[in-house]
Amino acid sequence: MTNGNLFDGGSAQAGGPGSGLITAHCDGGSRGNPGPAGYGAVIEDAQGRVLARLSEFLGMQTNNYAEYSGLLGVLKWALEHGHSRVKVVSDSELMVNQMKGRYKVGSPVLRPLWEEARALTRKLEKFEIGHTLRGGNKEADKLANEAMDKGMGKNREQGSGNRDQGVVVRPYGKLPAAPPKLEKQVFEGYVKNGVVHLLEGELPEGVFVKVTRQ
Repeated sequence: MTNGNLFDGGSAQAGGPGSGLITAHCDGGSRGNPGPAGYGAVIEDAQGRVLARLSEFLGMQTNNYAEYSGLLGVLKWALEHGHSRVKVVSDSELMVNQMKGRYKVGSPVLRPLWEEARALTRKLEKFEIGHTLRGGNKEADKLANEAMDKGMGKNREQGSGNRDQGVVVRPYGKLPAAPPKLEKQVFEGYVKNGVVHLLEGELPEGVFVKVTRQ
């Protein structure tokens, strides 16, 4: 179901309870970018049987932060449950290419997440990551949106920090006030599914953007 090449990190070793390759479809999203954010992931064994569904509300974050949070959630789950061979499928071109080393990570917010993800992959015997279009990540996308729904108060009776079907609800408080007017700045990036993805840096909160084609 993946498109593009896969990154192979670490050396494969035979044997062991976690030697079978597991596949994780993960997705992250943000309503507002930054805004209420969440991720979802579906983890399957080599026979396609679902091993776990992960979902978490992240508070006020960016889309790229949510994508990396999904990757970290998958890697931590795999290591905690003794799985040493992992293939990740994501519809985030930015994250996939940064994990493969094709794009540098200039964002001070994403850099620590990228470093943590790389450190976790080095603990695995085998790691692969590949890109898919959004249609190949439907269930993970659904889980991410369910996490955002719950975190935004559609199930407020759960309360802060309670778990419900694998979803962690964290209060994110009020939306931040609009910042003072900023001078015009130019950022490099691309637009995917109506969302602006920067190659470096973060967009200031509460600003308007004008997208120009090069």
